[in-house]
Amino acid sequence: MPICHGGDYRALTFCCHPGYPLTFSFMCSRRRALNEIGLSEERYVEIKDWFSSLVGWWSEEVCFGSLSYCCMRRRGCPAGRDHVLAKLYGDNFEKALEEYFLRKRVLAVHLLREATNKSLVEDLIKLEVHEIKKIGRDDIVKLLLLKPP
Repeated sequence: MPICHGGDYRALTFCCHPGYPLTFSFMCSRRRALNEIGLSEERYVEIKDWFSSLVGWWSEEVCFGSLSYCCMRRRGCPAGRDHVLAKLYGDNFEKALEEYFLRKRVLAVHLLREATNKSLVEDLIKLEVHEIKKIGRDDIVKLLLLKPP
């Protein structure tokens, strides 16, 4: 569930790039959530950009130039996300979404690990890491071990 609809801090992985006008800006809770966990907008962008480079998510076809800033729509994206996912992960839409969401979970862990208000995010990090490891994908677990600069 997105932050703007009551999701927990892990949902920051689906928030867009700060500084751009939003159609539903009155609903945006990104800044509040970042402030609560103690993560600056600058560091948020650095981590998302680092992750985009790490997993090859840069694309001119999507909003903000990277899948790391894309939302969590399951029923199709009116922008270019789904086309980019097909190029990266194959034409099976459900499989491509699965790969996308799995990497978004890893990105969520990286964002939360950088938070300074650890008491708000520790349990979420532990839960996500545990759930990701249960999937049994070494390629994904290795992404958890890397550290953003």
